[in-house]
Amino acid sequence: MNDDSLGEPVSHTGRELDVHLIHSEKMASIGQLAAGVAHEINNPVGYVFSNLKIMAKYIRDLQTIIDTIDTSSSLEEVKAVKRNIDYTYIRQDLEDLLSESVYGVETIIDIVSALKDFSYDDGDEYKEVDLYKGLNSTLSVVNNEIKYKAEIVKQFSDLPLVECVPSQINQVFMNLLVNAAHAIEETGVITLSTWVEGDRVWFEVADNGVGMDEATLSRIYEPFFTTKPPGQGTGLGLAICYSILKKHNATMEVESELGAGTRFRFFLPIKRQTPMS
Repeated sequence: MNDDSLGEPVSHTGRELDVHLIHSEKMASIGQLAAGVAHEINNPVGYVFSNLKIMAKYIRDLQTIIDTIDTSSSLEEVKAVKRNIDYTYIRQDLEDLLSESVYGVETIIDIVSALKDFSYDDGDEYKEVDLYKGLNSTLSVVNNEIKYKAEIVKQFSDLPLVECVPSQINQVFMNLLVNAAHAIEETGVITLSTWVEGDRVWFEVADNGVGMDEATLSRIYEPFFTTKPPGQGTGLGLAICYSILKKHNATMEVESELGAGTRFRFFLPIKRQTPMS
């Protein structure tokens, strides 16, 4: 098993990547994920639109019943219209269609809200934040990258509020999650774990993907180094993670083995500390 630590980076990674570059890389990542996010939104939009067309027909049928009540001379005629229209089925299906449509709209709201939260640039402003809120927003943004490749297993503990720059930590979440998904060739498992350790919390992303050899592992924090095909990565993901975590006085451990997968675990101070030099 190989092990590398953020505290002892390889060459080329000691230089700071400024806030503008961090934000630009985030926007580039969102651009690469845009098709997936659009698919996540398009799916509920599709069935909500279909449901509305069906409900419009049902409303016309119900109007026919109401009109028959106004013009009919007998109760039997009204009952016959109700049977012909299949009122009992319409009544039940309307409830189901409304419930499904409300869920679809709520899903769209959640995705848009997550994208808004994720893309928000708070510069270097530290806040006390719930890391799980940021993680859930990030998972919503990258869901299409993961759901066809891996099952997400959560092994979470209770975490305190953490002083950090939330948009930057969310970016670390995103880069580690996307890398884990891309490391799985067909289908697999991504395990997310958290814990409190003294005055720090740690967050871990472990996959059972292809893993890395020692030569690759020695270059993972090197800017513009990537093993992904052209167009699938900028080579800045882990270099950005390194810069962000260094600013937060955080450390990261990496273990990887060819054919067995990779584990990234970063340790984040609960209270803001002076960045490492």
